[in-house]
Amino acid sequence: MATQTMSASRQARTKPIPVRTINDDDLRFALKQGYEDFGELRGDLVFAGLIYTVLGLAAVVMTTTSPLMPFFYPVVAGVALLGPVAAVGFYELARRRENGEEVHWFNFADVRKRPSVDDMGMVAGLLLVIFLGWLVSAGLLYWLIFGWATPSSVGGFLAMIFTTPRGWALIVAGTIVGAVFGWCVLALSVASLPMLVDCDVSAADAVSASWRAAQENKRELFRWGVVVTALLVLGSIPLFVGLAFVLPWLGYSTWHLYTRLIDRSAVPNHRTD
Repeated sequence: MATQTMSASRQARTKPIPVRTINDDDLRFALKQGYEDFGELRGDLVFAGLIYTVLGLAAVVMTTTSPLMPFFYPVVAGVALLGPVAAVGFYELARRRENGEEVHWFNFADVRKRPSVDDMGMVAGLLLVIFLGWLVSAGLLYWLIFGWATPSSVGGFLAMIFTTPRGWALIVAGTIVGAVFGWCVLALSVASLPMLVDCDVSAADAVSASWRAAQENKRELFRWGVVVTALLVLGSIPLFVGLAFVLPWLGYSTWHLYTRLIDRSAVPNHRTD
């Protein structure tokens, strides 16, 4: 297997992967190109977005039982923390289209053939740890504000959250904590996972470059995060059905954002095959 033996150039790399400074025009470019990719490649690919529709509905069903009801929002919102992992298939399609290769819906799964597939698994594991950390933090917040009390019905739970001072305190605190976790996921994954699809690099190099790119472009990446959150919310409102459109669009757009954030010409193991 190609990933079992680290290449000599990967071992020898000492210089960090160079990152670029972007502006709002780059954000608009990424969204525009991502939309064009979706229009060109959607075909049967809608099924990939529908997977998240099913997962979202499953999360709702699971967390509307009494013991787990306090985790309703954390689980539904937290699914977005794992979204970058599902998007690697869209990165592969965008990469193939960029290189002028033939693209079919089944190429979505070809990402498993990329040289850095094991490193993608490492980044996915990191995002899973962050997701679990978010759930633990959300549970602790609920316990600190409401104690061990669990609502007996969905209506009672919603009334407790939206019509009481403690409920609003939970909303405010949860939003702040969630924003911190969301920023960590965005900073660690916005360039790392597309880079691992695109190049034969290590997870450490890719995550480092992604983090540095986010720190160099905090204002633009914050705006990107707001746009992503707004689109995910809009896509989730009609029983998550809109995610079948939003997720592929955001996946392709993130690929194009990566091409603006990272100087790929300076990456020794940048591959086009």
